[in-house]
Amino acid sequence: MAPQRRALLAPRVDVRVAPPFRAALRAAWLRAMARRVLAAEGVAGPAQVGIVVTDDETVRELNRRFLGLDEPTDVLSFGLTGAGEAPFALPPEEASSLGEVVIAYPTAVRQAEDAARPIEAELAHLLVHGLLHLLGYDHQHPETEMAMRRREEELLAALPVSVGPFERLHGGL
Repeated sequence: MAPQRRALLAPRVDVRVAPPFRAALRAAWLRAMARRVLAAEGVAGPAQVGIVVTDDETVRELNRRFLGLDEPTDVLSFGLTGAGEAPFALPPEEASSLGEVVIAYPTAVRQAEDAARPIEAELAHLLVHGLLHLLGYDHQHPETEMAMRRREEELLAALPVSVGPFERLHGGL
């Protein structure tokens, strides 16, 4: 039996960063954090997830258009299947898409400042939160909220957030 190639086993993580934030944010850091979370949740390839880092106005518009809430927010998750729905049938070699996580970068910066914590920690939290939504977690009811918060804390404790995503703007590594 031929050995399996690692590239076939790791989920594909596509990261898009809006131009105003590209000089500050390393997409590779977000990709690595997402892969760690997906691995910890037992997600193996072929699978794909998208991460978008953009401005507050774009996230507010997405929130209004798709969720009917005309208000800003820090992170949105858009899964391709609803609760209880089966995923699309795909050929075995085709990556199934889990969906997209959209992070409002300026909101993340403000929240980090308000909480007096590094922006890396805030971004990691938003990323974990968004990915957990794609994997079926929610916080609509007290019991599911507790389970989601507990899992967020476990995953965040295991992430190396001391290696930050920033190169220039925030004095990162």
